[in-house]
Amino acid sequence: MSIPHTHTNPLYDDPAVPSLPASTMVIDPARCALVVIDPQVDFLTPQGVAWGLVGASVTENGVVENLGRLFDGAKRAGITVAVSPHYYYPSDHSWGFGGGVEKLMHDICMFDRASPVSLDGFENSGADFLPQFKPYILDGKTIICSPHKIYGPETNDLALQLRKKGVTQIILAGMAANLCVESHLRELIEQGFEVAVVRDATAGPRTPEGDGYLAAIINYRYIANALLTTTQVLAALSV
Repeated sequence: MSIPHTHTNPLYDDPAVPSLPASTMVIDPARCALVVIDPQVDFLTPQGVAWGLVGASVTENGVVENLGRLFDGAKRAGITVAVSPHYYYPSDHSWGFGGGVEKLMHDICMFDRASPVSLDGFENSGADFLPQFKPYILDGKTIICSPHKIYGPETNDLALQLRKKGVTQIILAGMAANLCVESHLRELIEQGFEVAVVRDATAGPRTPEGDGYLAAIINYRYIANALLTTTQVLAALSV
């Protein structure tokens, strides 16, 4: 016996209408920050140890160019800029267990640094920032957070730093789409921030199990307060 359909919702019943409402987020430079995750050599250059996994997606999305545009636009707009980096120190490699990508990162020495209190070997290493981003990141104004250790910001000081600046809105970009970016998105949303993800300033790994970027974009549409392009963000910042 069929159950009668007693309630109709055009958002779902009409396939011509999107199943989710359009974003109502309006970027306010007075309370907004650009947060860039892992703008580092190992993810974003052919010399990086993760390039085989993410290189095609990075290239197709123009991620390096778009991150540069975001950094430049954010600085010209005078908004807060923060970087949430990923570093592994020798003691981290003695962890007793980990997930698939976590194990991979340890195996290929991704984001390795000699010590949390030393920069020996850091310059131009896989853990270093891309050279073209350094003028923005190392200007003495950008917040360089303590490292997140797996994917999300629960283990670093990003939320604290943003709250101390009076930030309530976040423009989120960086690497990798379905891992650190999505984990940051989820936690920051739970922390009460309004978060827009920049869809062409992130990329994801491709494995036989699937396309990490596509998986992330699907979830961003469900979770984020807005899903924007770099051009849309720059227009909202009036730069």
